[in-house]
Amino acid sequence: MNTCENRYYELRVGGGTSPRTGDLVVIDLKGKVEGGGEVFVDTFGGEKKPLALVMGSRPYSRGMCEGVEYVLRSMKAGGKRRVIVPPSLGFGEKGAEFGSGLQIPPFATLEYIVEVEKVSIAPA
Repeated sequence: MNTCENRYYELRVGGGTSPRTGDLVVIDLKGKVEGGGEVFVDTFGGEKKPLALVMGSRPYSRGMCEGVEYVLRSMKAGGKRRVIVPPSLGFGEKGAEFGSGLQIPPFATLEYIVEVEKVSIAPA
């Protein structure tokens, strides 16, 4: 197994078009450090707001990383995946800090649940 690659497990296949660079994608996202780490982002359920992002835009926000964006490129609205992101596509050797004492350690493998709510194609 190549440690530089994402692994993902299809939980539900969506329909429609997959997002491309410049498209607006609305997702629910839950992320934690693999192996029982603390949840650092969770937009599922209740009164939490989903994450809206433009594909290919930087910097990432609210727990997003390159590995999640990579998987989003092959997902469709209504799709849901469990994604394992290696450090090279996550927060790397520096880790990350999300305020309120929430930290991702350096070289952490991350585990996400990603669900695409909507894909809005960018105007041509």
